Amino acid sequence: MHPWNVPILESLRRRLDSLPHALLFHGPQGVGKLELAETAAQLLLCEHADPARRPCGSCEGCRWVLAASHPDLRRIEPEALAKAPPEVEGEEAPAAPRGKPSNEIKVDQVRELAAFLNVGSHRGRRRVALVHPAEDMTASAANALLKGLEEPPPGAMFLLVSDRPARLLPTIRSRCVAVPVPVPARAPALKWLQEQGAAAADRWLRYAGGAPLRALGYAQAADSLEGLLEGLRRRAVAVEDRAQLEALTEALQKLALDQALAAFGAEPKYGLGKPSKGNAKAWLAFARQMGENRALARHPLNPRLFAAEMLAAMPADKP
Repeated sequence: MHPWNVPILESLRRRLDSLPHALLFHGPQGVGKLELAETAAQLLLCEHADPARRPCGSCEGCRWVLAASHPDLRRIEPEALAKAPPEVEGEEAPAAPRGKPSNEIKVDQVRELAAFLNVGSHRGRRRVALVHPAEDMTASAANALLKGLEEPPPGAMFLLVSDRPARLLPTIRSRCVAVPVPVPARAPALKWLQEQGAAAADRWLRYAGGAPLRALGYAQAADSLEGLLEGLRRRAVAVEDRAQLEALTEALQKLALDQALAAFGAEPKYGLGKPSKGNAKAWLAFARQMGENRALARHPLNPRLFAAEMLAAMPADKP
């Protein structure tokens, strides 16, 4: 788990015997929410006799969690994100799924979770369901999960992880205790990035809005990002696939916000702003549109055409 989230885990450990049946870990993308939720699951399933030393990392419960094979832990996530289950000697490997992996959590996955939660614990402790990213549930899946949250079986624990909790059903949010995971302070984030060997850590941390994990990803893809940002300056970006389109849409939104801040005379947030003669309101409206387009960029009919339309819609500087 990342060091800036240790105080949150300590708070959960102090309340271990009085935790509610559902926690919602929420915050910006790239601050380590999933790793924190995974460590919280290990905390709940650790079998060390001293609660102050949980998770110990050496008991059977901890080892099974770390090996992704604990019988009292289930991960519910889209097929596109799911990790391959560990191979068991003597058992046939599961058949590979047909077609493209889904980016949504489907209702059948949540219904299978209900069967798991209503069976007694294998280790005499809690049964834990980790749902990530919770906002990617289909409407049917969300309603199925809501039923479990409203009438949780004894000993059941739900850990939801979300970048965009506003997209969750209000009834789901109201049945969870929120655990905010904020952007860490700049100094520890920079230190961590430097320990990971990230080049230009300060620049990419700024482009990531202070989120260290995202900054590390940007640093590792620096060459392609540099080409993208250079193309934006010329308003000419070649897009061939969905991944490039998503990166372009994100960059356009950040550029728009920085240009709006620069037009207001404020300090740009992402390091993309410059002295601007543009209309601040027009840039803000464009930023809002790019926020909507980021969701559409996952399913474009024609990535190249979609990119051209967005670039053509960029506000122009005033003469």
